[in-house]
Amino acid sequence: MSFPYEPLLQPLQLSKKLTIKNRYCVGPLTLPSLHGPHGEFSPDGLAYFEERAKGGFGLIYTGAFHPDVLVDPVHPLDSKQPMKAPKAFKRSAVELLERLDAYGAKMIPQVSMGYGRNAVGCYGPSEIPYYHDPSIKTPALTKDQIKRKIDQMIDTAAFLKSCGFPGIEVHAMHWGYLLDQFAMTFMNHRTDKYGGELENRLRCAREIVEGVKAACGSDFAVSMRLALKAYIKDYNAPSLHGEEEVGRTLEEGIEMARRLEAYGYDFLSVDFGQYDSFYYAAPPCYTRKGEIIDLAAEAKKAVNIPILCGGRMNAPDLAAQAVAEGKIDGVVLGRPSLADPAYVQKLEMGTPEDIRPCIGCNQGCIGALKIGRRAGCAVNAQAGREETFGLSAAPKAKEVLVVGGGVAGMEAARVAALRGHKVTLCEGGSELGGSLLPAGAHDFKEDMNLLNTWYQGQLSKLEVTVEVNTRLDAEAIKARKPQAVVLALGAEPVIPKVPGVDSPKVVDCVTALMEKPDLGRNVVVVGGGLVGCETAVGYAREGKTVTLVEALPRILSAGIPVPESHDQMLRDLLAEGKVTVKTSCPLEAVTDTGIVAGGETIPADSVVLAVGFWPRASLAGELYGCGMEIYQVGDGARVGSVMTAVADGYTVGRKI
Repeated sequence: MSFPYEPLLQPLQLSKKLTIKNRYCVGPLTLPSLHGPHGEFSPDGLAYFEERAKGGFGLIYTGAFHPDVLVDPVHPLDSKQPMKAPKAFKRSAVELLERLDAYGAKMIPQVSMGYGRNAVGCYGPSEIPYYHDPSIKTPALTKDQIKRKIDQMIDTAAFLKSCGFPGIEVHAMHWGYLLDQFAMTFMNHRTDKYGGELENRLRCAREIVEGVKAACGSDFAVSMRLALKAYIKDYNAPSLHGEEEVGRTLEEGIEMARRLEAYGYDFLSVDFGQYDSFYYAAPPCYTRKGEIIDLAAEAKKAVNIPILCGGRMNAPDLAAQAVAEGKIDGVVLGRPSLADPAYVQKLEMGTPEDIRPCIGCNQGCIGALKIGRRAGCAVNAQAGREETFGLSAAPKAKEVLVVGGGVAGMEAARVAALRGHKVTLCEGGSELGGSLLPAGAHDFKEDMNLLNTWYQGQLSKLEVTVEVNTRLDAEAIKARKPQAVVLALGAEPVIPKVPGVDSPKVVDCVTALMEKPDLGRNVVVVGGGLVGCETAVGYAREGKTVTLVEALPRILSAGIPVPESHDQMLRDLLAEGKVTVKTSCPLEAVTDTGIVAGGETIPADSVVLAVGFWPRASLAGELYGCGMEIYQVGDGARVGSVMTAVADGYTVGRKI
């Protein structure tokens, strides 16, 4: 039997002089920590890219450099473009390329024409509503401003060539960025040579590639990031299944691919969606893996240049099959390369089970960036700070006891064992996983189960002693005499104190998901946070009549901020499942026939409570004075998410 991932590990020629060693590419991601104050690669940036080169990726994209400071001066990233401090950037780029060469990896920077309506204050092709504030419109670029922006892109490409890069990717006819807006009749209302028929709407893209080739030579590789379909019905209105498309149909996307090839683009990196349909642009866990493949295959039929494919492509079996069948030429992994920089190396070794799975949560990467937090990865606390937040061997091996086998406990145990400690993990239940178990009970959240399986595999390989059905109190912990104890006790569902809540028709969300009792036909889910909305979608998919009641004026507004793609898609999934959503509707009582909420009587066969969680009682106070280090992590310390649990476990495990 041949090696199943062999198609993914073959070389790929992308242009006349650019060949990569395999079919895997690190996707372009915006992580501010990768750059210093002048736009140069920071120590963390150098380590970040080197780690992924070491991990086997054949091609690595940078995030976009934005050479548009003269025309779009308001976006903070514009102050970090490489042209602002060319000597500093060049020094760091030369060092980075030398490091990548040692592993046989190539790097392509993205160069952007700008954000357009995606960033308030930037210019668009026409006066169109901003995405984040549709009440105001973009000013329209003049022809002179367009030329200046194109010239800046060409100058930046020439500068990047002088740094040693073998090519660039033009950013981008995807996610609804400025070039994407130029290409769509829905957003481009110009009557000059940059508007109207498709050839005019693609004129910027043509002038960019022709200018770059003239300045840098025909051997300098130029790629385009292209969304093959927009999935929008209107401004700020996604189309769940692509119906009523007003942005870009697949047929037009394929025609654009043909023309981009004719203009001189050497290869295309394709995906789908834009900000208005963000659950396609940055697909959450609810999206089927490999959904982009069939669209990419249609583009592949239409062109002779290589097609790279990104967007929930973290399924190596699917990817290998798609490459073997000639549907695509290569795979672009953005978020999965954050989760595991050694993704490709583990495939090469024949140990795909060791790949830490991206769970499609968008919390640590895109979600964090959008709310002004440090961007990284929910399941990999090291991502984006490999240099400054890595692991080192413990100065002295200790006996470490971890109490609780949820995410935080498993991460603390894993990291402590990696550093050389002797670790025992005790879990009161019959299996490890904690909150991953009910979360993974949804058929649309298999990634939670994959993460749980990964953790258990790692603990086994690290020879962590795991004891299930072992519930420890303070006296039992003292009797074991650990030198350090990590309390990862988790949380339990909040049960609101309302009349009738002890009725047999009431069940908390964890019990409902884990034990799957017969809930009858009509189900009321109380609580419109992330857990409640996902639970409501799950029951709607089972064919139940579901009502979702939320005390606040808006669902998905309490607790840790819900990433935009999840918020957007859950609302559409609730609508598709015909879930009745009632907001400003606090639960007042449970009755024999249903509930009373917001002064309204709502019939129900069952009531599922998803109104939040609170930490279990801590054991720390009973352990003081016993000569052991005491740490509390995860939901047992503060109710959070997978991201906060992993961060806690890693941080504590790193320093014991």
